[in-house]
Amino acid sequence: MSALILVAAVVACFSLYYYFAKTSDICTCTARLDGKTAIVTGGNSGIGKQTAIALAKRGARVILACRNKKKGDAVAEEITAATGNDDVLCMHCDLASLQSVRHFAQEFCNSEERLDLLINNAGLLKDHELTEDGFDVVFSSNYLGHFLLVNLLMDKLKEGASSRIINVSSDMYMFANIDWNNLGANTDRTKAYSNSKLCNVLFTHQLAKVLKGTGVSAFSLHPGCIDSELKRNWYGWLRTIAPVVTLIFFKPVEAGMHTPLHCSVAPGLEAHSGKYFKGCKPRWVLPFARDDVAAKRLWEESERMVGLARKRSFVENVTAQRIVERFAARKHQEWAM
Repeated sequence: MSALILVAAVVACFSLYYYFAKTSDICTCTARLDGKTAIVTGGNSGIGKQTAIALAKRGARVILACRNKKKGDAVAEEITAATGNDDVLCMHCDLASLQSVRHFAQEFCNSEERLDLLINNAGLLKDHELTEDGFDVVFSSNYLGHFLLVNLLMDKLKEGASSRIINVSSDMYMFANIDWNNLGANTDRTKAYSNSKLCNVLFTHQLAKVLKGTGVSAFSLHPGCIDSELKRNWYGWLRTIAPVVTLIFFKPVEAGMHTPLHCSVAPGLEAHSGKYFKGCKPRWVLPFARDDVAAKRLWEESERMVGLARKRSFVENVTAQRIVERFAARKHQEWAM
């Protein structure tokens, strides 16, 4: 009898876990987006594609910012056929190339009247490759290209009413260990991915401060454990157990759009600008991911890397070094607790 009770308890616990892991995080807001324009980076596959479909269904003009223009055009036609919204198109944008980002931003500003939603979704998991600008390709694709894109489209966002910037991050930020003296340097895929996701969170934290009073809100988020194309770049040993990992922990790719959609359409989120969302709700993040000094430091370093910064004085450089030391010490202390 006791064995049956134990089995029943295990089954019940697994069932509850399975429900929350697989079926929770549903966006229940029904707001329409007619007359609004949205950009979705990496909108030709995975979470980006599913988010673009959801936005198109709500009447938005959707622009897929994709590095593969041919594939993006095909997906735009697919979304139009599926939703009946013929206001979906693709524009070329390779987030790993700062020149490509600048070209995209210029083309967008010249051709589009407004921008209401900028969903920075594109993500990459790849080993040991440098971009034409000399940065790690994962760091550049997942974070630095988006940093530049936001800054280049800032004026267009401010022209709208209640525009929003959504930065797709991940709970992998918890495993980051940023080397401030070698930010953007080439490193292994897991470390680069985690670091880029922490940068997304810190960037959003500082972005909310920069945008205060402008009517533009910014959010970062974890979309959940999603069965996306990133799995193709897992380490070989991990790919061998991918079916089991997917069955137990991962949601179908269609479920990945719910938290990005919620941050895009739910009313009253302005008070949460700068926050990290998970399961369609604002969540607490580890202290080093909301450190004001580190977020400001990242912003300044990123400006320098993309060519938007002025030269710093000697005093500012000394202060910056102290920030590096303080951040490293604080992060070490937090993980030791």
